[in-house]
Amino acid sequence: MTLIYLVAGEASGDVLGARLLAALRTRRPDFTFAGIGGEQMALQGLASLFPMRDLALMGLLEVLPRLHHLRRRLYQTVADIAARRPDVVVTIDSPGFTLRLLKAIAPLGLKRVHYVAPQVWAWRERRVRHYHGLWNQLLCLLPFEPAFFARHGLPATFVGHPVLESGADRGNATRFHKTHGLDPSTRVLTLMPGSRRAEVSRLLPIFGATLRRLPDVVPVVPVAGSVADAVRAGTREWPRQPVLVTGSADKHDAFAASTAALTKSGTSTLELAMAGVPMVVTYRVNPLTAAIARRMFTVSHASLVNLLANREVVPELIQEACTPDRLAAAVRMLLDDTAVATAQRIACHEVLASLRTPAGTASDAAAALVLDQLDQP
Repeated sequence: MTLIYLVAGEASGDVLGARLLAALRTRRPDFTFAGIGGEQMALQGLASLFPMRDLALMGLLEVLPRLHHLRRRLYQTVADIAARRPDVVVTIDSPGFTLRLLKAIAPLGLKRVHYVAPQVWAWRERRVRHYHGLWNQLLCLLPFEPAFFARHGLPATFVGHPVLESGADRGNATRFHKTHGLDPSTRVLTLMPGSRRAEVSRLLPIFGATLRRLPDVVPVVPVAGSVADAVRAGTREWPRQPVLVTGSADKHDAFAASTAALTKSGTSTLELAMAGVPMVVTYRVNPLTAAIARRMFTVSHASLVNLLANREVVPELIQEACTPDRLAAAVRMLLDDTAVATAQRIACHEVLASLRTPAGTASDAAAALVLDQLDQP
């Protein structure tokens, strides 16, 4: 039987992997799957080699204490792949782990597909020279990426962005109000601190202090399973207890009910753009990590929405600018100024149009390219 080995290292990759699994099964029900994933891939029948949360780390100083453990997980994964000899290996995002894995299994002569291009166009472009031979096909989510990698002689294909198939734009505000006992006139503020423990631990105290300056909103926090306990603990002292939502359906209903959002940078900005929720984007890491990153980054925007628009569509308050006073003022602008919120929605709609392809959904396009690799000699 054909065996496809998939490796995801964090919540967003788990979602991508689950959709890819479903798309592959639709085409070839006889396939079998193995690898590493989270809750969403488990729902598609993948038994993870070890808990995916072991890999969900970010930030130079945050990773350092876990290096030995990560190295052991890498060796364990390589050994499992060598024993199983899958027909194709699909690694999904998490370049700190997956690119090392691809390099380690290169001598095995297996077909390899990497899903979500490493963002070397944003920082340390010279690292591209180390990517030759790592994969047979690179699946890109952003429209400008194939041309970038082509300049370096690397095969890459734009498959569209999977946020377009997330259903983020199909939430039901009335259902959310009823489910959580909220008055329809309530102004809901969605806060998205991330799916990694380091992100949550740094942003939740700042979000809580920001809410003290916004007493007229009901806070809502979508919770990823990997950080559920940390979110509950981190919001215990907030001035108003948030509505914690789990599962994509309730999250999308929360989006539909939201007047505005405060979110970390990342894919969450595209989800909110899909739902038409005006947002403020923020992020904070260890100061030393930030100092090192500033010397490496070559792009002028942190959020994908602004990056794709090539201008500031949504406010970005990053690192030193990530303070309760500044965040509250930026959110207040969206809450009280309809014209500002409407202008942001229109600009976000234009950005999302650039993420579509004629080939159908990103998962369908990705599945077709994985199958194409199976047909290659």
